[in-house]
Amino acid sequence: MPIRVQTEDFDLSTEVARLRAGNPAIGAVASFIGTVRDVNDGAGVTGMELEHYPGMTEKALEAIVEQARQRWRVIDALVIHRVGPLKPLDQIVLVAVASAHRGDAFAACEFIMDFLKTQAPFWKKEQTAQGARWVDARVADDKALARWGENSSNASGNAGDAA
Repeated sequence: MPIRVQTEDFDLSTEVARLRAGNPAIGAVASFIGTVRDVNDGAGVTGMELEHYPGMTEKALEAIVEQARQRWRVIDALVIHRVGPLKPLDQIVLVAVASAHRGDAFAACEFIMDFLKTQAPFWKKEQTAQGARWVDARVADDKALARWGENSSNASGNAGDAA
């Protein structure tokens, strides 16, 4: 269950090939890639900087993936999250889940992403024409998290109120 926080970009094909390598039990891989948009909350975005707490962030991501493994039949999962300065069109995050069947892969992938958006300790600062601004958690992200049930409020341990 690889978890990586890095400044470097990633390649979807390479990462999925590694995830599937040599495992004939895998019948499905679901993946999600998040990218930097050029507009957020009605303002043009020229760049974004992502910060994190090394060690704590990886631990929180591992806990999120473990909770997905407890809910679905996950054979393997991968989370790569970039930090540092990014610009529109850059890839930010990759979540990929391998399972025997698509239902487990899709559900676990969506679950991991919903928890990552609300529970992992990442902080985003956007650059706009009006200056830099910190990005707060979205109500829609909290609603997405809530649909997973009562244990969803603190799946990643002490990750806090990260955006």
